[in-house]
Amino acid sequence: MIHSHIKRFPLNRRQWTMISILFAFVFLVVVILSSFLLDEGRIATNLQNRNSPPSPTHLFGTDWLGRDMFTRTVMGLSLSIWVGLIGAIGSASIALFLGMAAATMGKAADYLISWLIDLFLSVPHLVTLILIAFTLGGGFKGIVIGLALTHWPSLARVIRAEVMQVRSAEFVQVSRNMGKSQWWIAMHHILPHIFPQLLIGFMLMFPHVILHEAAVTFLGLGMSPHEPAIGIILSESMKYISSGMWWLAFFPGLCLLVIVRAFDYIGENLRMLIDPARAHD
Repeated sequence: MIHSHIKRFPLNRRQWTMISILFAFVFLVVVILSSFLLDEGRIATNLQNRNSPPSPTHLFGTDWLGRDMFTRTVMGLSLSIWVGLIGAIGSASIALFLGMAAATMGKAADYLISWLIDLFLSVPHLVTLILIAFTLGGGFKGIVIGLALTHWPSLARVIRAEVMQVRSAEFVQVSRNMGKSQWWIAMHHILPHIFPQLLIGFMLMFPHVILHEAAVTFLGLGMSPHEPAIGIILSESMKYISSGMWWLAFFPGLCLLVIVRAFDYIGENLRMLIDPARAHD
């Protein structure tokens, strides 16, 4: 009788989104922590176990040097996440600075920055990234700088539009008439208003950064061949696929797609949590 009077409230779309984002974050944290907990001895050369197919002992099999592919894949994913994080933070910082500068520093600055945005958008990210990474000699430094310098234009354009909108708002005009400085207005009015767009843009940028890092590394212009990066693993495995060692490329490639899709899912659904209009969908 008591249970019959209890009204059940099904989870709305916003709550399901929060739960799914939480699971995605937990999954990504587990991947990163696993790279520190795995035994590095399993990626040492062991010719007795080379070219072994997937088994309970070696979940993703072993390569031509007897190295455990599961351990290499997890370490490569963790490395890609860290590289992507640094690159995306750098690119988002550039987008924030240029977007706010274009909207607040006059018509000349707006024209110059808008021209720069159009220039970068007219060339595919991957082409510009390859040129920058090649010029800087590749490696960790080259790929991170290249990622930071190539993924900001779209987010900068969004931030510029948001700043242009909020700076004409009535509460900003009141603060300006009260004698508040441009810096005070930027910190207390503009930045809090554009932070949700900056966060969403950052999360949507992240999977593209990771994929582009893997692509450039695959071509030999990214991470050092001594690093267990996913791009290096996929590049090396191409030589052995024709001999039937399909697991060398299948599992690392699949895991990379899962990680990228998890970040993409978080970015796509983060707007659900931030947009008050959808709170009760």
